[in-house]
Amino acid sequence: QVELVESGGGLVQVGGSLRLSCAASGFTFSAYGMAWFRQASGKEREFVGAVWGSGTTFSADSVKGRFTISRDNAAKTVYLQMSSLEPEDTAVYYCAAGVVFGTRAPGQYKYWGQGTQVTVSA
Repeated sequence: QVELVESGGGLVQVGGSLRLSCAASGFTFSAYGMAWFRQASGKEREFVGAVWGSGTTFSADSVKGRFTISRDNAAKTVYLQMSSLEPEDTAVYYCAAGVVFGTRAPGQYKYWGQGTQVTVSA
């Protein structure tokens, strides 16, 4: 049974930091690209960043220089380190797993977690 379980969300002040984790099970973690998406209330789900088995990473322009995505294949966990948080970063953050290298399209990701809420207060 495939599971992706996010954790680490919460309430943080503007300029603060949070680290999200996503623990995976039930599939060959190292063979999948792992991504983070977010969805703000009333908006479409948007790509945040992804990291592939080789360590190659991709990030959305809106988070470059502030967010870092990484993975630990031994622990089957992907991380999203977020800093200099802004109110516009408020959203539910989802991790996802897929095999289409470099894709930023939600529909190309096969497995999804349930999401974790991040709220940035002004």
